[in-house]
Amino acid sequence: MRARPLQKKVYVLALLGLAVWAGASPAAAQELEPRAYSPSPVGVFFFGLGLSRSSGGVALDPSLPITDAHATVYSSAVGLGYTFAIAGRQALASVALPYAWGTATGKIQEQAQRADRSGLANAKFRFAINLHGSPAMTPRQFAQRKPTYIVAASVAVDAPTGQYSGSKLVNLGTNRFAIKPELGVSVPVKKLDLDLGLYGGAWFFAANPDFFPGGSTRTQDLLPTLQGYLSYTFRPQLWLSVQSNWYSGGAGHLNGGPATARFNNSRLGVTLSLPVTRGQSVKLSYGSGVTARVGSNFNTISVAWQYTRLPKAQ
Repeated sequence: MRARPLQKKVYVLALLGLAVWAGASPAAAQELEPRAYSPSPVGVFFFGLGLSRSSGGVALDPSLPITDAHATVYSSAVGLGYTFAIAGRQALASVALPYAWGTATGKIQEQAQRADRSGLANAKFRFAINLHGSPAMTPRQFAQRKPTYIVAASVAVDAPTGQYSGSKLVNLGTNRFAIKPELGVSVPVKKLDLDLGLYGGAWFFAANPDFFPGGSTRTQDLLPTLQGYLSYTFRPQLWLSVQSNWYSGGAGHLNGGPATARFNNSRLGVTLSLPVTRGQSVKLSYGSGVTARVGSNFNTISVAWQYTRLPKAQ
């Protein structure tokens, strides 16, 4: 039986919606971010610009009549961060504001389909505090410190600032908040200039009360995440890292109905940080899907420039 025109439209929109959600949304759990809890002196200001390109297949629920699903998603972002002291511990607050655009293609009953989207995506806010191993330090104290293992905690918030309309199935925004608490451990191996890290957390999603075709309520299950990395430092601002993550869960429900297929993916990536001038660096990253039962299996290339302003030595 051939799919009706309305069904075809919904399937194509669902294809792009999953691709953009998996490739551009900060809450996609696809982030491969090494050294997220690196120590710094207090009073440090960070400013960064980033650009990424994700391209690859999209593994959909086998019950959907979509084959050869493929998407290419671009994302740019501006970010700000600042370190400060709370109860004698180093803390970091940051915000990232992204803009995304992309194209998805696929076949429905052997008929080729294409969809395009561009616009603001959800903003991301993050607060982190080092619980052990990195107290609040001035630049002079930081330069004299002895590296030790770090235990840290963070909370990331994905805010519904992206473009959204309940009459459209595909939106770059999600029309709901998502929050991810996380615990991280970083262990330096000083003699080898190595740094080992492991993070564990989970995304919790609020309900979207205006899902397609408008007025429907979409909820999403808990999405646990796990990430690890191994980093080697050649000299300050010059380091190389290999990282991997895994996430499973996050099935969706429409109006309290049965769950859709849950995500079960893992990714592997590498990041190189290069110093440019005093206080400036560039990060080059590449990530690729290792497994993707449902979700995206993208190859992602990204470049980010960061400016760091240190406080005056005390």
